[in-house]
Amino acid sequence: MSATEPVADNGVNVEHLLGARTALADAPAAAEFTWRATTEWVRGTRTQTTIEDYSGLGEQHSHKAEYSYTGDHPEVFAAEDNGPTPVEFVLHALAACLTAGLANIAAARGINLTEVESTVEGDIDLLGILGLSDQVRNGYQQIAVRFKVRGDDAEKLRQVVEQSRQRSAVYDIVTNGVPVTIEVDAG
Repeated sequence: MSATEPVADNGVNVEHLLGARTALADAPAAAEFTWRATTEWVRGTRTQTTIEDYSGLGEQHSHKAEYSYTGDHPEVFAAEDNGPTPVEFVLHALAACLTAGLANIAAARGINLTEVESTVEGDIDLLGILGLSDQVRNGYQQIAVRFKVRGDDAEKLRQVVEQSRQRSAVYDIVTNGVPVTIEVDAG
């Protein structure tokens, strides 16, 4: 590559990304992270979630700001509609993870992106959640992700999307069972 040839970075610090990848390959225990979200009930179906700190690289870290999210249910469910539903946050998480991965992978491969948009839709049959049918699952029956990606080369862009899918933590969480434990401190 000549000094005048542009480098695709898509806003990603590629040198840092690749350096972190190398460092973690050499010290795999440092790659173990714990993410946290604390949610408080407000009223009705409204909740307030705060995300502030996490652990990784062998120590505690704080985000540069505390992030707060309101969850609720829509008025058609006799709620106040003060925020997205929890299942909509799952769609957001999937889209955000796939898109961030796509940007990182494209930058690492030197592929310029000019536009990335995704639409994620999930179908849920409420008969399961409402306990009206034990034949219907409570969660999504299916999720569809549609990407509109513009940049250097259409075939390379398709490959980047596929690599992002293969490496996405949220895609893995959604498509594979994850053990979840629940502890209760009731008083």
